Amino acid sequence: MRTPPTSRQPVIADVARLAGVSVPTVSRVLTGNIPVSEEKRQRVEAAIEELNYRPSSLARALKSGQRNMIAIFAASTSTYGYANTVGGIEEIAQAEGFSVVVSVVKSAAPSDVKAAMEVALQQQLAGIIVLDFDPSAAEVLKQLPENIPVVAASGFSSGQPGFPYAYLDEYAAGREATEHLLGLGHPMVHHLGLYPLTQFSGRYQGWFDAQVEAGITPPPVLEASRELRSGYEQGLKIATSPDITAVFCSNDGLAIAALRALSEKGIRVPQDVSIIGWDNQPFSEFTWPALTSVAPDFNDLGARAFRLLHRLLKGADRVDDSTKSPRLRQRESTAPYAPRA
Repeated sequence: MRTPPTSRQPVIADVARLAGVSVPTVSRVLTGNIPVSEEKRQRVEAAIEELNYRPSSLARALKSGQRNMIAIFAASTSTYGYANTVGGIEEIAQAEGFSVVVSVVKSAAPSDVKAAMEVALQQQLAGIIVLDFDPSAAEVLKQLPENIPVVAASGFSSGQPGFPYAYLDEYAAGREATEHLLGLGHPMVHHLGLYPLTQFSGRYQGWFDAQVEAGITPPPVLEASRELRSGYEQGLKIATSPDITAVFCSNDGLAIAALRALSEKGIRVPQDVSIIGWDNQPFSEFTWPALTSVAPDFNDLGARAFRLLHRLLKGADRVDDSTKSPRLRQRESTAPYAPRA
């Protein structure tokens, strides 16, 4: 896909022509408001790169007399928590007359942070919401310009100073999940977590502190990655470890993968091992047995983050943080302690 050089600046119609799509399709790719097929998105992005196209958001903003674009910085748009938080922001933002553009920050590396910020800051933004779930978001918050209102959403126990935060109280939920298992008589609760990220999360600290306060030395984390197979592999290890009778997992996917491995090895859940997940994804109540899981309301988290930003945009002198605690949904995957054979 090659075009001859030209002295004028490319416009959106040039991008559409080169990519072989309509102008509205290019607009949808740029704003992220309406999904397009992966194949079309790749063609549009390739055309944008080849033409070195820069959207004329300034002209649009001047014509309308106002800024009505909100940028969201996130490390992912596909994983459950990220996707539902973005959805919560977008739903309420559109109801208030704002458009949303999502900029994915692939990692905390300076080049990735710079690339994500350049894409978003080309827009004439009314404000920014950062999903501060990981190190990449923390780097974005450190580098954003001071002349744009910024709010963050997070599940960590505390945020960076200078920004209003919408929080999920992961610490309280992590304690509740752990105390539930200890209350069932389990002598210790293991944590199957995304290592090393889990060590910096509220859910991990709640798990850790609940056991320390019960006079228990927390065991080492059962290390996993975002790849579900890592949960399955840890499940195979749990199956050969009779001292492990209760496991608190950092997401439902890892919990389900571990459950599968235990089932294959003849380890019964919950009679031999109790398992708790995190996210309360729709499939969790239909597993066998149905998965007990912590239920963060990510959609509400996104809505709360936008409301904080909206107050800033309206000129509020003070905007306080917003915090809600996820609740434990008790199902069939936890039971009173019984020694494993």
